[in-house]
Amino acid sequence: MRDIYKFYDELGPTKIVHVYEPGIGLKAVLVVDNVAAGPSIGGIRMAPDVSTEECFRLARAMTMKNAAAGLAHGGGKAVVYGDPKMPNDEKELVIRGLANALRDIKEYILAPDMGTDEECMAWIKDEIGRVVGLPREIGGIPLDEIGATGFGILHATEVALAACDFELAGSRVVIQGFGAVGRHAARFLAEKGSLLIGTCDSTGSIYNSQGIDVQQLIALKAAGKSVSDYPDAQKGQRDAVIDMECDIWIPAARPDVIHQNNVGRLRTRLVIEGANIPITHEAETSLHKRGILVIPDFIANAGGVICAAMEYKGATQTAAFEAIQERLRQNTRQILNDVKGKQVLPRQAAIDMALQRIKRAVSYKRWSVF
Repeated sequence: MRDIYKFYDELGPTKIVHVYEPGIGLKAVLVVDNVAAGPSIGGIRMAPDVSTEECFRLARAMTMKNAAAGLAHGGGKAVVYGDPKMPNDEKELVIRGLANALRDIKEYILAPDMGTDEECMAWIKDEIGRVVGLPREIGGIPLDEIGATGFGILHATEVALAACDFELAGSRVVIQGFGAVGRHAARFLAEKGSLLIGTCDSTGSIYNSQGIDVQQLIALKAAGKSVSDYPDAQKGQRDAVIDMECDIWIPAARPDVIHQNNVGRLRTRLVIEGANIPITHEAETSLHKRGILVIPDFIANAGGVICAAMEYKGATQTAAFEAIQERLRQNTRQILNDVKGKQVLPRQAAIDMALQRIKRAVSYKRWSVF
């Protein structure tokens, strides 16, 4: 077993919970990273190949994201080992079992992430009540349905373009992953005149230099089909999206998809990180040296958690979208100013901003390490 204590530092984690219920096929990990600003919010990720290490890293990303977004919440994350496409009755048992196992972990507010959705959150509400990202029929603001994260990506992109030499209208976009984040990012960007030329899902990739009809592709996915079923495009392997030359490249799936071994294949002018920890530090450094601007994950994709926090306070969808627009634009602008003024990488500028806010929150606690 790996030495998990290598992940511990002055910020956390404050709590780690391993859950195992073999009778219902439940194996999961929860990491509550830092709660200085308030109870943690972080999604439940379900995939066959999740790990404790991934959970640690995602929980820390949520700490930084919530701090950067100015939310009264810390960071946490849960991962569930399993196929998210398992039969619905089996998935319901697993999710309800997880909710009950975490019933007494009051410093963690459950939320949706890759592999879980509003229906899963409704099951959790029925069990323990402490959840966000609910269907609107039971008082929620459905993050995936309305595309809160994708809406934030739009605003981060618009502000980032001030540091680039091209406009959003007519720009060529490639999105790695066409799930809840990717499809809404494509939709919002297309409404502003950008051109989706390539994307992928678990089955493969598609490419059309003249543009992909975003609404047609969304309809195909909603019907249970894959991007490979889109008729008017060149088909390829899933990783072919890395080689597609474009103006804006958006990773919107799993961690570490771009690393030192493949970063040289990326041919773009702007990267907006829609997924959590999608690019390694070494790869981000390499892109920066090549003059490619990278807007870090916990700045660019904070729309979903901002919406979740607003829902937790009882706010309306309109108020949530206004908060996303205001905070994403403000934070992206500050990062760009710091990159220029301090001559640092965008991620370092983002980390410095988030740490300043976390340290201020920690200073109000009875015990402070800062």
